[in-house]
Amino acid sequence: RLGVPGTEIRREETTWKAGPDWSPDGRRVAYASYLGRQWHQLWLMTDRGAGPVQLTYGEYDATAPRWSPAGDRIAYVSNETGNTSLWVVDVGSGARRQLQPKQRTYLGPVGRLRLVVVDTAGKPVPARVSVRGSDGRSFAPDDAWRHADDGFDRSERRFEYGYFHTSGSSTLTVPAGDVRIEVSRGPEWKVSAGTHTVGATLGSRTSQAVRVVLHRLADLPSRGWYSGDMHVHMNYGGAYRNDPARLAFQAKAEDLHLVENLIVNKEGRVPDVAWFRPDPDPASDAETLVLHGQEYHTSFWGHVGLLGLREHLILPGYTAYASTPLASLQPTNARVFDLARSQGAVGGYVHPYDLDPDPSDTSRALTHALPVDAALGKVDYYEALGFVDDPMATAMVWYRLLNCGFRLPAGAGTDAMANFASLRGPVGMNRVFVRSGAPLEHRRWLAALKAGRSFATNGPLLELSVEGRGLGDQVALPDGGGEVTARVRLRSIVPVDHLELVRNGEVVRTIPLEGDRTSAEAEVRIPVDRSGWLVLRARSDRAIEPVLDLFPYATTSPVYLSVGGRPARSKRDAEYFMAWIDRTRAAVERHQEWNSEGERREVLDMLARARSEYARRVGK
Repeated sequence: RLGVPGTEIRREETTWKAGPDWSPDGRRVAYASYLGRQWHQLWLMTDRGAGPVQLTYGEYDATAPRWSPAGDRIAYVSNETGNTSLWVVDVGSGARRQLQPKQRTYLGPVGRLRLVVVDTAGKPVPARVSVRGSDGRSFAPDDAWRHADDGFDRSERRFEYGYFHTSGSSTLTVPAGDVRIEVSRGPEWKVSAGTHTVGATLGSRTSQAVRVVLHRLADLPSRGWYSGDMHVHMNYGGAYRNDPARLAFQAKAEDLHLVENLIVNKEGRVPDVAWFRPDPDPASDAETLVLHGQEYHTSFWGHVGLLGLREHLILPGYTAYASTPLASLQPTNARVFDLARSQGAVGGYVHPYDLDPDPSDTSRALTHALPVDAALGKVDYYEALGFVDDPMATAMVWYRLLNCGFRLPAGAGTDAMANFASLRGPVGMNRVFVRSGAPLEHRRWLAALKAGRSFATNGPLLELSVEGRGLGDQVALPDGGGEVTARVRLRSIVPVDHLELVRNGEVVRTIPLEGDRTSAEAEVRIPVDRSGWLVLRARSDRAIEPVLDLFPYATTSPVYLSVGGRPARSKRDAEYFMAWIDRTRAAVERHQEWNSEGERREVLDMLARARSEYARRVGK
């Protein structure tokens, strides 16, 4: 009642989807819970939170329960068909039925639009489509999964950037008048955008046809390069229920060749745990691979990706969860990497840094184990482009590790929750192109990634060679160094503001950009006086649709430079990581929730060995 203090009657994690509703007589509460399972179902409990019993069952979500006035039925939202739908369950018998809309009523005149997307040969192709009315609202087919970008600037637009994926032909109802149609298909295809006038149909089923022809900007697979999103969650906490076939369709619409579905816990459940298998999912084909890997969760050590597990997931899949039986800091990420490698998997750090970590800033925790595991040789790749607030902060940490002589290739992942309606970017927004050669094969792709033959991007396409050597290779120079010739190339679906060659963390050349700033080629001479590395990066100053990220950004993996056969070293950067590890050690020493003293000693020994490696690299 209003004015009466609230009383907690039950505590349970439900991913914010409990949606409790009291029965008309006030004696029972209907709510959604995933207790003991991977999907939400409807439950009933007393008004005091006692005796919860399950009302519905199924491998899908049933949420948002609402009682009927008579208290004999409950309406709810289900995603058992994949998309969301409205259902009613009889409380006494369990009988269920889906409510189907019989008629749609529109606020104004509407027309029907039939959209066909083809390539230059006239073949229908899957694609991402955004259809917006004159007021900025987006529209989609009645049966489509509607998505929207949740990171938009309200000073630039009134509504989220809405879109859906088409198989090549879609029909939708839109307001009569002008509509803006934008069709994209990943960074290898030019964006098609235009305004079309749609007439009112006055109830007729007649559709106005719009044919969109997509043109290639590049054909990287023809040269042995295949793109992969290394960080996707097929199901996480969204409204839809995804499956491998739908995930493969999403990838094809974004022209993505490989999808790593990282199975992970969402609080106490693991939605995709039943989909794990060591080989490509049967939904895969010769052009699109769907793989089921794992993201291992720990807020203390940092999140890591495990790709290519041959036997089983590493479960429970998370550690250092306070006030749970998994509150110990063991297993560490180093131990998890060892377990993954024993299964033939590769591992790396994902969505690393929103801010450039400062070991002297004691107001912020600093326990992320990347510098520890890099020193111990555990890390196979680094998500140089991921779900972070500032890709440049992620780059700064990477550059320091490279300066210390660790060879870490660039990976990329969107961290796309592919069953969400509103999310930051679709599957494949952040991707890594890997030169693994044809045909597309998962193990070969992972091996080429580890070898550093990769570049990460959310739009710009980059090429870099140094003295004829490609990404991941080494160029040897004599004592005293010399000059090297770097050849660079840029092609992009959106304008780029900066194209830069970075050597040992410093910009040594800025490549001029002219015209629409979407392409450039150059050959430049770079002086080299000490061992290190060289990368090419591209970035824009602001967000530019249809790249639904903070801003367009791309970086190559390094080409390594060896002067006189000496390894890359940086006293300043090694001391930075030593200070970082000191901060981590202090946090470990304060931690109380260990399963044994042996666990604690093992972690402290691991930190000491990692710190000693940095000290060795600067002669301390």
